[in-house]
Amino acid sequence: MPIEVIMPKVDMDMTEGTIMTWHVAEGELVEKGAPLFDIETAKAAMEVEAPANGRFHHPVEEGTVVPIGQPVAWLYAEGEEVGNPPVRPATTNEVAKDPEPPAADVATSAPVAAADVGEVDVLDAPFRAGGKMRATPLARTLARNASVPLESLDGSGPLGRVQADDVKAFLERAIAFPIAAHGSVKFETGPLAIHRSHSGTGAPVVMIHGFASDSKSWAPLETHLKGRPLIRIDLPAHGKSPSLRVDSFADLLGMVRGAFDELDLEQVDLLGHSLGGALALALADTRPRSIRSLSLIAPAGLGPEIDGDVLSGICRAARSESLKPWLAGLVFGEGLISDAYARVVMNERSDPNLRAAQGRLADVLFPDGTQAFDLRAALHRLEMPARIIWGRNDAIIPWKHALRAPGNVALHLFDRVGHMPQFECADVLGPLLREVIS
Repeated sequence: MPIEVIMPKVDMDMTEGTIMTWHVAEGELVEKGAPLFDIETAKAAMEVEAPANGRFHHPVEEGTVVPIGQPVAWLYAEGEEVGNPPVRPATTNEVAKDPEPPAADVATSAPVAAADVGEVDVLDAPFRAGGKMRATPLARTLARNASVPLESLDGSGPLGRVQADDVKAFLERAIAFPIAAHGSVKFETGPLAIHRSHSGTGAPVVMIHGFASDSKSWAPLETHLKGRPLIRIDLPAHGKSPSLRVDSFADLLGMVRGAFDELDLEQVDLLGHSLGGALALALADTRPRSIRSLSLIAPAGLGPEIDGDVLSGICRAARSESLKPWLAGLVFGEGLISDAYARVVMNERSDPNLRAAQGRLADVLFPDGTQAFDLRAALHRLEMPARIIWGRNDAIIPWKHALRAPGNVALHLFDRVGHMPQFECADVLGPLLREVIS
């Protein structure tokens, strides 16, 4: 008899989870403890391991919401006959479908070539029928992040399956003008911008900036991280990234996770600030084997409190004179935000569509001035070396949120420092981070 792979319960109040990504292909031999799939719950995302050895068959479709304890796939013993999928209870987002084709149809699926490893269609099973567009997991991720309907693409793979290259080719041909709008926000297509250093050895340092900032905000720290490759990710509607539509923290995490997976790195040291800290924490929870160390600077996601007035004020400001007072709220020391600095920042924010997109993002993630996502459970699941860095004078997110961390997470608090330690005390923070990642 095949072994059920069930939806696990990872939070005390969890009732269901969403299958985000399968890491193995239909028919592939897996070993107990190997990464099998990613799930997402109302509070977190994480990687689930194979419960036993066996050949992987009959996975539910990516994006399916499954109650806890219900099967999501089966593992067959070597040589065990594989027929129709065992009868499974309906999942919460399943609707009536056509009868499944007979078991003989399974054998008509073409074998996966070695060159396709990393982009195989793990959903090519009989229950996949029903008119849904065939696409590889990577292609689905790229299309979802770029808001491209799969139905608009011509697939170059077997049986018309959409490949990642099909999505990339479409994006390269697409005219870089807005394709959708939400109120005054015009959404665009394209992947997140990734900036790489051209020198350094060893595991890269991946850096994710905070809300209303961009990858250039890491400049004060970069001199302290010389010798290591640096990779900086711009969030949607920030820096050089397009203004993609984001409807939830899970949406945003999916985009960042897709960009991280595209890097195809074996091991990295991960660094995040504020909203980027929340994303870094969630990424470490989902991709633990890829993270050597995790450093969080004033991370969001550890409590509901946040100064929403500063966030909305930054989004509204259309002139450097109105922007400067809000920027001053990010730091502790007077005079750190000069008129010249405010003008430089405002010049980067001159596009009204960017400001409108950031305003919508703030409304989605921080409705009514409250953090709408909670990553405390993820913090307690960390196994890699991790530390939280915070200014005791942070007026945006209370530093006492850090006290909710478990004992295996190091805590560094700085007096007379606000929400931007990487800007306010880079000469102290830089050597500390260098020690962490060495």
